[in-house]
Amino acid sequence: MSNTTQLLRFITAGSVDDGKSTLIGRLLHDSKSIFEDQFSAIARTSEKRGMAAVDLSLLTDGLQAEREQGITIDVAYRYFATPRRKFIIGDTPGHEQYTRNMVTAASTANLAIILIDARKGVLTQTRRHSYLASLLGVPHVVLAVNKMDMVGYSQARFDQIVAEYRAFAAQLGLHDVHCIPLSALNGDMVVDRGGRLDWYLGPTLLELLETVEIDHDVNTSDFRFPVQWVCRPQTEEHHDFRGFAGRVEAGEVSVGDEVTVLPSGRTTTVKEIVTYDGNLQTAFAPQSVTITLADEIDISRGDMLVKRDGTTRCANATDAGVPSAHPPRVEKEIEAMLCWLSESPLDRNRKYLVKHTTRTAKCLFSRLDFRVDVNTLEQHAADRLNMNDIARVAIKTQQPLVFDSYGIDRATGSFIVIDEASNNTVAAGMIA
Repeated sequence: MSNTTQLLRFITAGSVDDGKSTLIGRLLHDSKSIFEDQFSAIARTSEKRGMAAVDLSLLTDGLQAEREQGITIDVAYRYFATPRRKFIIGDTPGHEQYTRNMVTAASTANLAIILIDARKGVLTQTRRHSYLASLLGVPHVVLAVNKMDMVGYSQARFDQIVAEYRAFAAQLGLHDVHCIPLSALNGDMVVDRGGRLDWYLGPTLLELLETVEIDHDVNTSDFRFPVQWVCRPQTEEHHDFRGFAGRVEAGEVSVGDEVTVLPSGRTTTVKEIVTYDGNLQTAFAPQSVTITLADEIDISRGDMLVKRDGTTRCANATDAGVPSAHPPRVEKEIEAMLCWLSESPLDRNRKYLVKHTTRTAKCLFSRLDFRVDVNTLEQHAADRLNMNDIARVAIKTQQPLVFDSYGIDRATGSFIVIDEASNNTVAAGMIA
């Protein structure tokens, strides 16, 4: 896949006043990704406030409450593009009470920018945001040491912060960490290099965003195809057509490949791969396609197609030989790290719904192992979960789920929990 068609999703996270909104404003402004009327509007607002320069943070703090308080509350998504790549930015809140907002944004991100004030160094919030990035499996992390202008563009100060952060990141298992000194206010090392950080020889922030390798962020080896819809056109021309529509969540599949249907364990071969633009020989993640099969097999929404080569047997499947280095699990109990999103606490006496890929099943919380203090990373015994709590739990489901661990595949290793009564999403989970 060429860079011209790639989309990079990234989030920014940092403490209050670290300059997240200013950094994104600078990125949009210097990459010429804002309209003149937008710039004129924030220029007028800045002038009314008596500011000497245009306040670029106003480009992202969209809510009135955010402008009034000078903080970020909601996740503000912004889109921009350069000739090399397209981008979606999630500007996430820094406060602990908005943990759920960061979890939501990080769940689909390829990269996280962890912002640090060069004067303050690594803070508790830095550790919390880094922990959440590791928990959500964000593949790439950029440590952006901002406000270098406030410490005289000191290389020694930058090196000190980087050494401390890398030691902490290693404990979390964050391996792909890039460290960049910058000044969002003055624009040094954001889009343009500037002239005051000549001791730093690495890429600017935008150069890194344009070139970071994301082809392998998707699992390319283990084919996973959750069936979203059984396609039976009621037309004379296609009256005997029976296809299974969905998105390839991992790996690839070709016409003629042997596949296994889970959880039933029935096997067959791929007859056609159908799309609106014509048939394909091979489909790759994350393409949405309709697959037809050589045999008449009872398949419904929530079932999953995986490749079969007869080398690995899958628990609970009747005769399923499931290939690949990581065969999926088919079970009615899952252990997971869970972020509680709802203002109403978890009620362990109630049934909830778990939605995993395209399957929805009733569930009960069978265990609460511990709650994680996101500031200290300490584990505490827990008998209830409140909003923004992160905990290790066990969930029993009424129907078997076909899943991988979150570390193997984010799509088949994640789920949400829904309140049956209100239909609200109350939690998001990452399967262990």
